[in-house]
Amino acid sequence: MQDLVLASVLIICTVTDLLYQKIYNLVLIPALLFAIGFNWYQGGWPGLGQSLLGMLVGLLILIIPFALGGIGAGDVKLLGFIGALKGVTFVIYAAIGMGLVGGLMAMGIWSYRFGFIDTIVGILKGIWMMIRSGFTIFSFRLHNEKITMPYGLAIALGTTGAWWWMR
Repeated sequence: MQDLVLASVLIICTVTDLLYQKIYNLVLIPALLFAIGFNWYQGGWPGLGQSLLGMLVGLLILIIPFALGGIGAGDVKLLGFIGALKGVTFVIYAAIGMGLVGGLMAMGIWSYRFGFIDTIVGILKGIWMMIRSGFTIFSFRLHNEKITMPYGLAIALGTTGAWWWMR
């Protein structure tokens, strides 16, 4: 049951993120309530505690990028839902997968928009800037244009990878 709900929510959120750049509360709030209620029903008070802790860890993983304007609130809440449904360990694995997929997506988008050589030069410049800034997180703009990508897709693919890895 958990996996069916997880897959359904991930598919819906990925489609809406790709089409409209939005992850809707209309999907996330009922899913989150189900996740918490299901874990409470299955595991009693300890199950409720684990669900709430998983949600908190999921939210905390993306709260800094959200606060800095690099990611949307829907992405944060989606990872919180994943933590509430599947627990702390799973959401950590999902976040690792999400980061890997997100990095590959960013490199792919950048390569497409600016060419391969420009991408390599840009990556090297970015690494140099990160080293010089003491690894401070910042959003970047090119030619006064903010580059965006549907991070819900990275979350969904990272979560799918975590699900496959932990089976």
